Amino acid sequence: MTAEMTPTASAPATAVAPAPLIRLTHLTKVFYAEDVETHALSEVDLEIHEGEYVAVAGPSGCGKSTLLSMLGLLDTPTSGQYWLRGEPVEALSFKQRARVRNRAIGFIFQSFNLIGDLTVAENVELPLTYRGLKPAERRPLVAAALERVDMAYRAKHLPGQLSGGQQQRVAVARAVVGTPSILLCDEPTGNLDSKNGAMVMDLLQALHAEGATICMVTHDPRYADRAKRTIHLFDGRVVDGAEAGACG
Repeated sequence: MTAEMTPTASAPATAVAPAPLIRLTHLTKVFYAEDVETHALSEVDLEIHEGEYVAVAGPSGCGKSTLLSMLGLLDTPTSGQYWLRGEPVEALSFKQRARVRNRAIGFIFQSFNLIGDLTVAENVELPLTYRGLKPAERRPLVAAALERVDMAYRAKHLPGQLSGGQQQRVAVARAVVGTPSILLCDEPTGNLDSKNGAMVMDLLQALHAEGATICMVTHDPRYADRAKRTIHLFDGRVVDGAEAGACG
C-alpha cells in the first residue's frame, strides 16, 4: 500500500451534550408587602434535562412552591432568566405563556383543584377544551386517561362524591390527558394516606418511564428517594445535601 493510500485515523467525534429543557440563571423572586420584602427565591441557578425526574426538598417556607410556580409560568421572576427549550420565557406574551402551559406542562397540586360542579370526565376534559379539540377528539383521550388511573367507573361522579385519593387520581388524569412533556407536582401526596400516596407515586414513576420530565416538591423523603436527583432549597437558595441537613 502506498503512502497516498494509507488511511489516516479520523478524530473521534466529540459528543455534544443536549441543551437543558429548563435553565434558570440567577432567578430571584421578591414579594413586597407594605415595607416588608420577602425573598422567596434568591439567585437560583438550575438545569433540568429532558426525561429527568427531579425532587425539590427543603423546609416549609424555603421557596419550593414558588420555584414550581416559576417553572410552570404561573408567576414571573423579579430578576434573573428562565429558558425553556432554549427560548427565554420573558419574551413570551401572555397568550403564548398560556399556550405553553396548556400544551407542554401538566400540574398536580396537593389540594387537587378540581371544579366541584363538573363531573370527573369534564374535569379531565377541560385542558383539551381550552386547546380547542373537538368533542369527538376529546372523548377517547379522556377515557384513556381515566382508565390509566383506574377512575373510568367514576367518570360521571362529581369530585365531592370521591375520596381524597380518588380526587388526586382524577387530578393526575387531568394533568396527563394532553400528554405534556413536563409534569410539575406540588406535594401530590400531601393530603393522602400512605396507600393512596404510594399509588400516585407509582403513576408518576410509570409516566417518567414513558419519557415525561417530572419536577416534584415533597416533604416526604420516601418519595424524594424515588427521584433520580434531589434539589435542596433553604431560604430561597439552592444548597447541597450537607448544607440542607445542617439547616434542618
